Amino acid sequence: MVEGSMTQGAGQEPVVRTATLRDFRVPPYAQTPVPPQAPGAAPHPPVLPHAPAPHASVPPHAPAPPHPPHPGNANVGDEPPEGYTPTERDLPVINRGDTVKMETVPEPRPVNEEGRGPLFVVGDVHGYLDELVAALAAQGLIDADGNWAAGNARLWFLGDFTDRGPDGIGVIDLVMRLSAEAAAAGGYCKALMGNHELLLIGAKRFSDTPVNSGAGTATFQAAWLLNGGQKSDMDRLQDVHLQWMSRLDAVVEEDGHLLMHSDTTAYLDYGSTIEDVNDTITAILTRNDADECWDLFRKLTKRFAFRDEGGAEAVRELLTTYGGQRVVHGHSPIPYLLGEVGTEDGEDGSGPVVNGPHVYAEGLAIAMDGGVTMAGKLLVVQLPLHD
Repeated sequence: MVEGSMTQGAGQEPVVRTATLRDFRVPPYAQTPVPPQAPGAAPHPPVLPHAPAPHASVPPHAPAPPHPPHPGNANVGDEPPEGYTPTERDLPVINRGDTVKMETVPEPRPVNEEGRGPLFVVGDVHGYLDELVAALAAQGLIDADGNWAAGNARLWFLGDFTDRGPDGIGVIDLVMRLSAEAAAAGGYCKALMGNHELLLIGAKRFSDTPVNSGAGTATFQAAWLLNGGQKSDMDRLQDVHLQWMSRLDAVVEEDGHLLMHSDTTAYLDYGSTIEDVNDTITAILTRNDADECWDLFRKLTKRFAFRDEGGAEAVRELLTTYGGQRVVHGHSPIPYLLGEVGTEDGEDGSGPVVNGPHVYAEGLAIAMDGGVTMAGKLLVVQLPLHD
């Protein structure tokens, strides 16, 4: 509630009342709409979704904006939100809290022979909303206001939206909003299931319920906290987020690219076709059995199946089973995959240098996690790669 005063007639004492949300047409998480501009006046400066919004209320009689900003436009601000737990990989952070102002003029995008727009993929985001907005804008996928600007382009997120970074729920909200805007423009913005989505779902649904981890008793809650779970995300988690995450596909094939989150062959345990895998995983989450969900999380947390000796054969097995000419995955940060840092959180010192995706396994695999959690790069790239 907000305390406000109303001045009465002459000689009367001021009456203090408590304003309610009816007094505000703009949600508290949203930016103030830009006022109309007089003819010939200088244009208003763009306001990015993560820029601080003016604290100005709208009178009760003012009309509501036709399209209220989505929660994905929430301000990250100069400081991490309440409930954010910094970890060692936060020491060097890319542009945390910076206000990035840019005018993006997308270049004309080619259309393939089937009338579909270009294909883009996004690596692991892990709650770094500012970095995501900047990376999408740099590719011309969103405009300076954070709205879809890529027409019929196709955009796939490879999973892991939350944990470790400051605003995982803001990332999910942004992706959900862009999905609707892209569809309206003739393109699409879609997402895959990552192991951190499974972890967050499990922590919410099962909390401290013991599960059989294969190495003793564990809980989703403990595992979520151990892997960078943020109280601020859990506090803001709503049923709409859980439903959205629970329905995400795990594997898709686009233009000869087999897209998946984890660099593991464990997907083969869930079906011999892409449809089978996705249906099986959705059914597991629907059954809501803690041990079954834990086993799914454990298997999709495996990594490095394509890295060492036999890696190319592992990729070929997936491609032969599900189709495609290359696997594109996130999950394992490129510096960690290359052995440049000792842990996924980059605890060994300065941040690694990542210039783009990592092509390996005899050219059959593309790693897309640039290591934003260790001050690397949040990758948004167009496929096919020209390597």
